[in-house]
Amino acid sequence: MLFLVAICAAVESNGEENGGPCKQNALNARPHSVSILEFGAVGDGITLNTVAFQNAIFYLKSFADKGGAQLYVPSGTWLTGSFNLTSHLTLFLERGATIIASQDCSHWDVLDSLPSYGRGTGRYGSLIYGQNLSDVVVTGDNGTIDGQGSIWWKLFSSHSLNYSRPNLIEFVDSVDVIISNLTFVDYPAWGIHPVYCSNVQIQNITSRAPAESPYTSGIVPDSSKYVCIENSNISTGHDAIVLKSGWDQYGIAYGKPTSSVHIRNVYLESSSGAGLALGSEMSGGISDVIAEKLHILNSSIGIELKTTRGRGGYMKGIFISDAELENIHLGISMTGYSGFHPDDKYDTSALPVVGSITFKNVMGANIDVAGNFSGIFESPFSKICLSNVTFSLSYELSPSWFCSNVIGFSEEVIPEPCPDLQSSYSKFFFSCFASLYPHPSNIFGSLDQVL
Repeated sequence: MLFLVAICAAVESNGEENGGPCKQNALNARPHSVSILEFGAVGDGITLNTVAFQNAIFYLKSFADKGGAQLYVPSGTWLTGSFNLTSHLTLFLERGATIIASQDCSHWDVLDSLPSYGRGTGRYGSLIYGQNLSDVVVTGDNGTIDGQGSIWWKLFSSHSLNYSRPNLIEFVDSVDVIISNLTFVDYPAWGIHPVYCSNVQIQNITSRAPAESPYTSGIVPDSSKYVCIENSNISTGHDAIVLKSGWDQYGIAYGKPTSSVHIRNVYLESSSGAGLALGSEMSGGISDVIAEKLHILNSSIGIELKTTRGRGGYMKGIFISDAELENIHLGISMTGYSGFHPDDKYDTSALPVVGSITFKNVMGANIDVAGNFSGIFESPFSKICLSNVTFSLSYELSPSWFCSNVIGFSEEVIPEPCPDLQSSYSKFFFSCFASLYPHPSNIFGSLDQVL
């Protein structure tokens, strides 16, 4: 008998109305289910099953107006090239099931560049891909999706790729997406990439790529809104979780921000990047972000906001609280000098605006440098608020904070921050939280709930 407990999304069409991106939603079984075995797939780790996945999903399209359907992947090792999902579908991986990506580049689709990023050379599509979809669930009983990224890392490092590396799973222009209860390993570039999406829930996942894997990032919400990331463990070569919204003039022109993001109860590790990062591609803007109950370990940077000249855009209304950092080189970083450009057509006068950023209840042990806040002279970082931030430094370093072109406020910060951040916190309370006050009933609830 087929396993018929797959879940489907019961997500309302507007995250603001349903109480927030991390609100628990009712999960219902799909009325129809088929096994990948019925389409000739062989789980021996050798047989290429791309056609089986494509045919199964094509068949399940017919159930879209009948409550949707499930594609069940039993225990086994299922080799495949890239394939596309459809709306009102659940892809369910049983315990012991592993979907492994082909290491033959010809088995991966080639797509046009994303409009908010420019660069007309094209890109490899993700292993599992969806565009213009609604009500899609990728879940399981702790099954695994393995990108077998080592070949891509070698090609990337040797500058031998004709197109940008693929991601493991990507949704474009899609709504009501759930990704849960799975393990993602060895992605060629990024693990999970929702771009131009709305109402995305990523829950109870494990995501791993080796420390030496170049520029691998775990979860990358990009020009998306109403995003929840919770109860997950991510260890990767570059940024573990990073929010983006387009690149220079292309992102400015496309104008689609990342907003209303809630991140909570996550364990993050990054060898060469940050546990939690925003930017540096943020030209569409990033706002209304709450990140709480963060555990960041063994990383180059704990929390980083990064941008540069030519980006334009903004980062504002960012609230980071209840974070524990351990064995980190640089605790908190905010820089206006990070990243490069897609081409030489960017506007040097397009300066990012960064402000209303709050760090509250952040504790760190074995931290080399407490913080670096380096704004842009013509566009200083403003309303940077620190409250109850304590770092135990791995060795005595004076100064332990580095600041330029930043205006901030602080209280109960150890070691003492640089003068740029020493204005009275309580005096500027409303400045620190102004972005939350106009929307007391928004997806984050009242201000009292987040303090």
